[in-house]
This record gives sequence, structure tokens and C-alpha cells, in this order.
Amino acid sequence: MEKKALFEILVPTMRNDGRPIRLRFHQIWDERVRAISGGLTIMPVAKGQWLFKDELFQERMIPVRIIATRSEMDAIIDMTMKYYDQLAVLAYKVSDEVILRHADGTGNDIG
Repeated sequence: MEKKALFEILVPTMRNDGRPIRLRFHQIWDERVRAISGGLTIMPVAKGQWLFKDELFQERMIPVRIIATRSEMDAIIDMTMKYYDQLAVLAYKVSDEVILRHADGTGNDIG
């Protein structure tokens, strides 16, 4: 069984043409992530800056945390790149150790 870890992925707030991405569009992405990994935690918006072909891009990004296996995360990255029509998507592992404890005692260490 593949080990789960805690990952974070940065989701764009603007389309490539500068138009803002609407809440309903993000909510569909949320549903797709839940279908792959079972859940997600949407963090407060952060300011991103990066260089691409010597041009500075600045955008507000939405960090989203996800408990997933590496193959689930690869599927989420691929889906995100296509869904948001991105040139690149940044995701990274936050932790190898994941503890998810339920009130009924199930879950515990899943990572």
C-alpha cells in the first residue's frame, strides 16, 4: 500500500488572460480533488511572484493542503494543470508523517 503524505499545491486566482477565476470554477476543482484524495484544506490566499522567460509574473495564489499518496498527488497536479490551463503547477510535500484521528478511534497514523 502506497504511503500517504501531506502535500500543498498552489492554485491560481487569475486566468492567463488576466481575468479572475470565479468561485464556482474553484469549487468544481475542489470536487475533483476530493474524488481523488478524499479531502483538502484551503489556506488563506498568498502573494506569488516568479520569472518566466525574463518576465515577472505576480499573482495571488491559493495554497491547498491535501493528504494523498504520491500517485494521487501526481493525478491532482495533472488535473490542475489542464483544468486551470497552466504552464506550470507547483506542489510540494509538507510532511511524511500524517495522523488523522477520528472520534471513534479509527484512522490514527495514515502516513
